Amino acid sequence: MRNTVLIVDDEPPLRDFIRKNLEARGFATQLAANGLEALAILNTRAVDLVIMDLMMPTMDGIETTRRIRQTFLTPIIILTALGEEKDKVAALDMGADDYLTKPFGIAELLARVRAILRRAQPQSAPGTAAEHFRAGEIHLDANARKVTRRGELIKLTPTEFDMLHYLMRNAGKVITHRHLLQAVWGSEYGNEAEYLRAYVRRLRQKIEDDPLNPRHLLTEYGIGYRFERE
Repeated sequence: MRNTVLIVDDEPPLRDFIRKNLEARGFATQLAANGLEALAILNTRAVDLVIMDLMMPTMDGIETTRRIRQTFLTPIIILTALGEEKDKVAALDMGADDYLTKPFGIAELLARVRAILRRAQPQSAPGTAAEHFRAGEIHLDANARKVTRRGELIKLTPTEFDMLHYLMRNAGKVITHRHLLQAVWGSEYGNEAEYLRAYVRRLRQKIEDDPLNPRHLLTEYGIGYRFERE
């Protein structure tokens, strides 16, 4: 079955450019001109990935991302213009998985699309041994891709899950920024420290009793992050 990508942009030429290139490579597409249209589509149709412009009338990409994350775990790639660094970070904080700065090449966009869809739809090899990790009241089931805290399910996006999984699997070790980015986002990443800061903030809000004084997800300043079971 083909993956469906929702393209959200108020500029018809860019929307059509992305659509044609995705459809030529076997993807199905849906189109929206603003955030409200995007939310309407998400509420009525199955979508595997959202590609969304940051600056749009009616509802911008940041607010649309926030509203999507209230209900859906669908991966989101944000498209931004140069000079919108603060807005990029805000989009990541709201739950975006990745961003691309305009102008971008179609090869770069397709690489990001494929990487995100791989994370969202992992394939476990037959006979793979069950992986379970515990840290206090946190339990991660790698095969079921579920995390619970005090027995209650924690809603994590695919990227959030992969980041927590990698850190818990390597509990007690300091993982450098570059290493963690390449392990979770892919080998072409390495300098996007803002991704990690945003995701660490969000994970702490979900798994820590006191996100400002974390017990498990610890920062090694200037180096990376470390996960402690106790």
